[in-house]
Amino acid sequence: MITPPIDAEPRPERRWWHWLPALLLAALPFIALAVVLGGGMRGVATWYLAQLALPFIGLAALVATLYHAFRRDRWGSGPVRATLAASLFLCLLIVWSFGLLPIPYPAALARTAPAATVRLPSDLPMTVAWGGNSVESNYHAVTPDQRWAYDLVMAPYFSGSETLTDYGCYGTPVLAPADGFVTLAVNDQPDEMPGKSSNNIDNPGGNEVGIRLDETGTYLLIAHMRPGSVRVEAGDRVSEGQPIGECGNSGNTSEPHIHIHHQRQDPADFPIGFAEGLPLYFRDHNGPAMPVGGLGEVDGTPVARGDEVVHQGQ
Repeated sequence: MITPPIDAEPRPERRWWHWLPALLLAALPFIALAVVLGGGMRGVATWYLAQLALPFIGLAALVATLYHAFRRDRWGSGPVRATLAASLFLCLLIVWSFGLLPIPYPAALARTAPAATVRLPSDLPMTVAWGGNSVESNYHAVTPDQRWAYDLVMAPYFSGSETLTDYGCYGTPVLAPADGFVTLAVNDQPDEMPGKSSNNIDNPGGNEVGIRLDETGTYLLIAHMRPGSVRVEAGDRVSEGQPIGECGNSGNTSEPHIHIHHQRQDPADFPIGFAEGLPLYFRDHNGPAMPVGGLGEVDGTPVARGDEVVHQGQ
C-alpha cells in the first residue's frame, strides 16, 4: 500500500452543491426562453424579467466566483470554470437589456393565434416604414405586444422638418380597420415636434383608439393621432371604414404616421409594452397580406424600403 506524504493536502470531497451554481446559471436562459415560448402574459413577464435579471445574476455570480477562485486558488476546479463561463455569458446579455442587440420577441408567426385580417386604416396610398415578421423590417418586433405592428407613412416623409404640415400623413383621416367595440379613446395629448424622437414614455401611444374586434374578441390599437381629432369614445361601436380620427404626431414618435398593432389583452387595461402581440394581416389592397417595412440610407438621408400599399374597393 502506498502512503501519501504527510504534508499532502487532502483532496476536497466534491459534493453535489458544488455544481449547483454552474448548472443553475447555465440553465436560466433556456428556462426563460422556454417559458416565453409558452406564450401568454407569463411569457411577456418572463421576457422582461430575463432582460433585467439575467445580466445582474451573471455579474453577481462572476464576482463571487472570482473572489472564491482568488482566495482559494481554485482556478483549475471544474465547478469554478463552469460557473465562470455561465456567468460571463449572462453578463454579455447586458447588450440585450439596453437594446444594443435587437432580439425579436420569440413568438412564432405560424403558432400564434388568433390572427386578425383587416382593411388598411386609410384610403390613401401609404408606405410601410416598419412592418413584417423580422426585426430587420420591423423594429417593433422586440416588444411583445407589437411583435407584428406597423408604422404607415405618406409622402412626403423622412424630411426632418420641424413643421407638422410638411408631412403627407398629418391630418389625413384614420379609418376603423374592422367592425368592433371601442374600449379605449384618448384625445387630449399634444402633438410632438417632428423631425426627432420625442421619447415620450409617459404617454407613448398619444391619442389612441382601442377596438375589440367582433370576429376574434381580440384588440387593435391605433396610435399617434392628432389632438382633438378622435371621433369615438369608449363604449361606441364602429364599422369597418368609419373615420375614427386623424393622423397626428402625439406620443412616442418622430414624425406623423399611423401606428397599428393587434394584441390579445384590452389596451384599456394593459399599458403599451405589456400585452401579448398577435399576427395582423391586411386584405383588400394591392400588396401582400403582411407587408414589410425597412429603412435604408442614400447619401446620408434615410429612405423607406418598405412596401407601397393602398386600399382597393369600397
